[in-house]
Amino acid sequence: MNVEGFRADVLAEPATLAAMLDEYSRRDLPELSGSVVLIGMGSSRFAALSAAAELRRRGVAAVAEYASTGLPTPPGADVTAIAISNSGRTAETVEALARHRGTSRTIAITNFPDRVLAAVADEVLPLLAGEEAGGVSSRSFQTTLALLYLLAGVEAGELRPAVESQDALLSGAADWLDPLIELLAPAHTVYTVAPAERISSALESALMLREGPRVPADATETGDWLHVDVYLSKYPGYRALLFGGSRFDGGVMEWARERASSIVAIGAPVDGAALHVPFAGADDRLVASLVETSAVELLAAEWWSRRLAAGEMP
Repeated sequence: MNVEGFRADVLAEPATLAAMLDEYSRRDLPELSGSVVLIGMGSSRFAALSAAAELRRRGVAAVAEYASTGLPTPPGADVTAIAISNSGRTAETVEALARHRGTSRTIAITNFPDRVLAAVADEVLPLLAGEEAGGVSSRSFQTTLALLYLLAGVEAGELRPAVESQDALLSGAADWLDPLIELLAPAHTVYTVAPAERISSALESALMLREGPRVPADATETGDWLHVDVYLSKYPGYRALLFGGSRFDGGVMEWARERASSIVAIGAPVDGAALHVPFAGADDRLVASLVETSAVELLAAEWWSRRLAAGEMP
């Protein structure tokens, strides 16, 4: 992994997304029906969680599952198994899709369509993210999520506003990056909180903080925070990134005010936030899910660079 490569990958995300949407606007995508199971590990599974919610909203019975599960969805003639692996060779994902081959309809989504995952798929959809110099799934996470939305029936035009919004957010980082690091640096753990339909944002952001700067981070769904993470806010110095838009945002902020916790609002404004990182289109859940993680990715790259310079990396 390479910090400057990672930073360059993050800054290239708007152009990568634009090119990917252009390409897929010229392609016919397979139609999904029956039961759909989205299979992956890590960032691939994170994206699948939000995509499965979008499919269910559109009337398709869809689930996202760990490729490593010991209780997988059984193959079936009415099942479409979609395996997602940026590398195209994630062992658990290849094995999971191979179980479906010959019975279920099988689709592989990968950045490397010439690798082993494609060999066990009936259809292959390339991510078109390009080589990631940083060795971290950043551009490929975004194109995975965008491609899954397109498969779910979202029109490319609905996703295009994310390109300009993300470009403006990253170009304007001088306004928010230093204050964000200063606010989060004292925390023992950084918590990331997002609505269920955008849970991929919380999970991916926590992973970026762990994978790059090696900062302890954990993710929670906004409504569930009130049941499982509220207890941690009793610790002095609690810090969280809140990806707004849930009807439960107010409940989180009520506890934050009572316990002097510091909550950063990413995207949508939240009353009482210690810091707000805004971007255009934050009120559109599809646009928000494609843009908001890039703020944390750029944060992770900068924090990683500073920790390396200070000799603080484990």
